[in-house]
Amino acid sequence: MADLGLIQVYTGNGKGKTTASMGLAFRACGHGLKVCMIQFMKDNKEYGEFKASQYLPGFRIIQVGRNDFVNLENPEEIDIHLAAQGWKLAKSIILSGEYDIIILDEINVAIACKLLDVNEVIAFLTDGCKSLEKKPEIILTGRYALPQIIEIAHLVTEMQEVCHNYADGIEARQGIEF
Repeated sequence: MADLGLIQVYTGNGKGKTTASMGLAFRACGHGLKVCMIQFMKDNKEYGEFKASQYLPGFRIIQVGRNDFVNLENPEEIDIHLAAQGWKLAKSIILSGEYDIIILDEINVAIACKLLDVNEVIAFLTDGCKSLEKKPEIILTGRYALPQIIEIAHLVTEMQEVCHNYADGIEARQGIEF
């Protein structure tokens, strides 16, 4: 098996960033790898991926947000606090060596709206993990990936919206969008 330890970024305005990371998780679990997804800015146990994770051996989802929209221009203190707690948890999980793949879902948004400090995240991902004997693959998802994040990544995929059903008034659908 190839060495892990690369940084991947799924970003852009198009749909499918979390979904792409879930596909990677599904594939990895099929090969016996252990995956942990930490969902920043989310807290809804009714999301399909949260429910499905219970049936996939080796896959764990931890939600570290609240079930409410975050004002990206002016986040509330609770959002900053929850993101900081989530980042602390993410670092401990990365350093634990327990997981082969760690998905930091929506972390790009959390960084872009200043819930997390981009320099701290980059320093940890590039220098804080150097001493690990077994480096996990790290996946960062979410819109608004900053240039500094893209610069440290080994793989970047940008989802581009061409058209979207929301424009036709079709709301998010259970099992498709969440």
